[in-house]
Amino acid sequence: MKLSEKKMKRKKEQILRSAIKVVNNKGYVKATMEEIAAELLMTKGSLYYYFKNKSDLIFQCHRFILSDAVKDLETVLKHGEGSTSEILQQMVAIHIDYAVDEKDTFNLIMEPKNLFNNEQIDLVLNLRKQYENLFDQIIKRGIETGEFKTRDQTIARMIILGAMNWIQQWYSPAGRLSKEELVETYTDYILKILK
Repeated sequence: MKLSEKKMKRKKEQILRSAIKVVNNKGYVKATMEEIAAELLMTKGSLYYYFKNKSDLIFQCHRFILSDAVKDLETVLKHGEGSTSEILQQMVAIHIDYAVDEKDTFNLIMEPKNLFNNEQIDLVLNLRKQYENLFDQIIKRGIETGEFKTRDQTIARMIILGAMNWIQQWYSPAGRLSKEELVETYTDYILKILK
């Protein structure tokens, strides 16, 4: 990769991180290109050099976050230590971290059809399938080792991810549960579903 390409890639990543910060603070609808540009001390016009429009920028933010989440889960699944239950707990912690810390950007996974064009939707859905598949793999591993006993691993995975995705609707860092307590509580209930 040429130096100019590296610089452009680094600048795009800087823009995405700033855009993610603005979206997480304001929400998708209220976040504006002006605010994202101001966060970077750029002009709004400069953003259009890197992204076609707000929809393209937000799509790239979502893809960036979801790709990071997939990488983090893959790392734990391949290199995590401990029992299948312990690896699953690490995966639950990763999901909850993204669901809480990247709430609005990560939440775009729920209804991509409302925001993205067909090509973008295909990319998002493929990433989402990769993400789901990682949870399928840990459930399958648990079944093969005899640690889990579920009749339908697809339904189990849908229940697990559905329950964890709902956290975004009610969780508050100022609430009665810390993120760590939330991970422990969710893991306890998830393991009851699987055993």
